Amino acid sequence: MRRELPYFKIEDGFGGNQDWFSDPMMKLGGCAAATACDLSVYMALYMGKSDLYPYDENNLTRKDYVEFSKKMKPYLHPRMSGINRLDIYTEGFGRYLRDAGEEGILMEEFSGERPVSEAKEKVKAQIEDGMPVPCLLLKHRDPALKDFVWHWFLLTGYKEFEEVFMVKTVTYGEYLWLDLDRLWNTGFSEKGGLILLNNR
Repeated sequence: MRRELPYFKIEDGFGGNQDWFSDPMMKLGGCAAATACDLSVYMALYMGKSDLYPYDENNLTRKDYVEFSKKMKPYLHPRMSGINRLDIYTEGFGRYLRDAGEEGILMEEFSGERPVSEAKEKVKAQIEDGMPVPCLLLKHRDPALKDFVWHWFLLTGYKEFEEVFMVKTVTYGEYLWLDLDRLWNTGFSEKGGLILLNNR
């Protein structure tokens, strides 16, 4: 079984790219804001929620995306410890949604301490409902995942075969398929998790 959500390109990027940000702190620690920007563009394009992206969603440009990141910064701004808790994200992005006039999106925090079997079901349900999934990874024992450590990114698809459940991760204007078991089993007690969104 396989499902990938439609997505958007900005210039050569698959979605937006944190490296484009002009603010040095946002370039360094603006990953949560970048996922929120991408989510907003996605919902404007594919869910008819044009109020969430204050530019032309049918003519996406790097310049507008960078300007948008400046508007998102007050809601999900970089800090010393990073946005290292799920509730910081839901509170910040929730305020952005309300200020944009969007009352129909509900958010639920799904802790990385929950079993991976539950995570698979939640991801599958979200993707089947047409909703990308913000994901926070804190520490990880696998050095091959160093670019995902202490980082927010989006899940925009899954493919399941035999005993393997792969997720399509989107970050830095690129996508990469990863095994969710590998991603979820970090080897550390300090966990991240998922943000589940529901469009009422």
